[in-house]
Amino acid sequence: MTAAVRSAALRDILRKPFVWGIVAILALLLLNVLKDPGYLALSINPTNGNLVGNVIDILRSAAPTLMIAVGMSLVIATGGIDLSVGSVMAVAGAVSMEFMKAADDSGSVGVALAAVGLALLVSAVLGAVNGVLVAYVGLQPFISTLILMLAGRGLAKVITSGQNTSASSAPFRWIANGYLIGLPVVFFLAVALVVVVALIVRRSALGLMIEAIGINPRASRMAGIKPRGLLLTVYVSSGVLAGIAGVMSVGTVMTVDVSRTGYQLELDAILAVVIGGTSLAGGKFSIGGAAVGALLIATLDKTVLFLGISSSATPAFKAIVIVVLCLLQSERVRGWFVQRRRPPTAASPSAARTEQEVAA
Repeated sequence: MTAAVRSAALRDILRKPFVWGIVAILALLLLNVLKDPGYLALSINPTNGNLVGNVIDILRSAAPTLMIAVGMSLVIATGGIDLSVGSVMAVAGAVSMEFMKAADDSGSVGVALAAVGLALLVSAVLGAVNGVLVAYVGLQPFISTLILMLAGRGLAKVITSGQNTSASSAPFRWIANGYLIGLPVVFFLAVALVVVVALIVRRSALGLMIEAIGINPRASRMAGIKPRGLLLTVYVSSGVLAGIAGVMSVGTVMTVDVSRTGYQLELDAILAVVIGGTSLAGGKFSIGGAAVGALLIATLDKTVLFLGISSSATPAFKAIVIVVLCLLQSERVRGWFVQRRRPPTAASPSAARTEQEVAA
């Protein structure tokens, strides 16, 4: 392989936005290692034989963000937005906790599965409401999902009577806190769902049709694509994935806090999608990029806590990291640095013009 081919291959890799997300994750981990050389160390819990460590904590905390980021990437690919995912998480958590609290045998596997199924059913209905408002009523996605964002937490408060609801169920708790071959079950579940969604949208025409709607809705209709059904499907999928994220979140502590569960996670999901290379204008999307973005958000949150940054300065620290990452992703910004490093040559057009002007 010649130097020119290697250089071209490197440029192609650097043009992929998710690569810079991986670089940012490694940079944050390096920053933590500089503060504590044992930051990445893993150990085995002698009580249960499971792996423990900061990396395990990051993988576990990334799972809910990973779920809503995947759903958000599908919605944004159609040219829309879903601001209600955090509220849907709260509703899903409220439904599951209230169901198990009222059940006679909340510790059984059947009750836990029924609670999860009911939570996902309610989440699918809420996603369908968004889809109907956008696809059939014709409301702007921002307005439609903003309505549910505000009303969703109110609905969760009605379900829980305004109280934080707790329940006891070992099978349900295992979803969020269990381990499989030493690693968190919740992370395995999140990765499996991401792979399933990626296979569905990339091994079929569904992904291309979603991108076509986002690029040009009128042209997609003329090509025989029915956008209404696809928009409804996308918003329902986002709602279901947000419901799964809600189950993961409340399963960690077996309590739903209506005011805190899923709070502002819609912003993290949007950031994860953008970091992964999906344009907010719609069109091409990347499920893998959204996954990298979710891992970056989780690593960034863990870094903020580890470095002891005050809660008042946390948003500013996160904003600085995200802005720097977006600048690195920009080809125009990278082009400026390349031009400043590249000295003008006699054979270049600019040098030739300069010589002609001097001669004149």
